[in-house]
Amino acid sequence: MAVKMRLQRHGSKKRPFYFIVVADGRSPRDGKFIQKLGTYNPLTVPATIQVDRQKALDWLQKGAQPTDTVRRILSFKGVLYLKHLLRGVGLGLFDEAVAMEKFTKWSSEHDAHIAKRHGAHKKARMDKRNQPVARKVEAAPVATAVPATEETKTEE
Repeated sequence: MAVKMRLQRHGSKKRPFYFIVVADGRSPRDGKFIQKLGTYNPLTVPATIQVDRQKALDWLQKGAQPTDTVRRILSFKGVLYLKHLLRGVGLGLFDEAVAMEKFTKWSSEHDAHIAKRHGAHKKARMDKRNQPVARKVEAAPVATAVPATEETKTEE
């Protein structure tokens, strides 16, 4: 049985909301699933992602294959990096304490970077909101006297 980690769509028309689930690869997109790992809301800015890292890591180690979008989400949340570090522990390259130290360092740097991006976005929104709106003012047509030309003089 091929187990997939994928998105399950919920929400109304043009208002998507997704569950990140582990499901049999043969089941329909919104059908039966094995376990729910988290949620993904693409409508918020920035997108809201909640994932249970431990459950996702367990399923990855069991051989579940994430879809492309779920792979990007797990990479963003650090689950794939944690899997990479734990593989290094398994190969004897370093011990688990060093792996957890590397992960916590990466996690704190990543969280700081995301907070900085979120702050910049919020500031840009506030600046845009506080700018005066430029309105077009249409001038009334001005009647101008047309000077008489030679052609109009000859017709008279």
